[in-house]
Amino acid sequence: MTMILYELGGLSGLRYSQFAWRSHFALAHKRLEAELRPVRISDKSVIAFSKQTKVPILVSGQVVVSDSWKIAEYLEDTYPQQPSLFGCDVGRATSRFINSWVDRQLIPIVAPLLMVDVVQRVDEEDAAHLRRQIESAFRNSLEQLAEQRDRQIVDFRRLLDPARQVLRSQTFISGSGPAYPDYILFSLFQWARIVSSFELLDVSDLLCVWRDRMLDLYEGLARSEATIGSSIG
Repeated sequence: MTMILYELGGLSGLRYSQFAWRSHFALAHKRLEAELRPVRISDKSVIAFSKQTKVPILVSGQVVVSDSWKIAEYLEDTYPQQPSLFGCDVGRATSRFINSWVDRQLIPIVAPLLMVDVVQRVDEEDAAHLRRQIESAFRNSLEQLAEQRDRQIVDFRRLLDPARQVLRSQTFISGSGPAYPDYILFSLFQWARIVSSFELLDVSDLLCVWRDRMLDLYEGLARSEATIGSSIG
């Protein structure tokens, strides 16, 4: 059965949705493939069948699953014979915590800082849509938000201390091998790498080593994705 993954698409085929990258890694981890279909953020007519407006969306036969976390759970439960994304019920619960940590603590700091770059990677209508959305939410222009980068990035890096502490004693967030918690956190760095040349990590950061390992997984799945000149490309 051929699966289809709907995700945001930018100029020159850029796959810039960090949430979709979680699904890309979940599929690769499970040794599964999906046909990829781009969606413009300003025109969701292509996903009207799903009765909602957010991607990623995974279609598997008659099953339609939206939201990266629900997609991961669907893949885990539907393909139990394939490598596990969570390891066990405790691992699933821990992954849920990591998912919330990244979504509620990390993304709100980093996303507004890089949106001025994101609007350069999408077409004119999508750029206008994103600009209205972010400027309304943060009550500042994208340019004003970007001016806060050097100060705000310090707070972001500090919030990563729990991950650094874990990586001092193991190769991946999940242990000796990667699993869904790694994909959740890495999706943020992959998104930044695709849309901006602004560096989220200091070059001496322990997390840089882990990020390189993640880039090389699955025959360079993430590293081979087009970027706009990131220093880690």
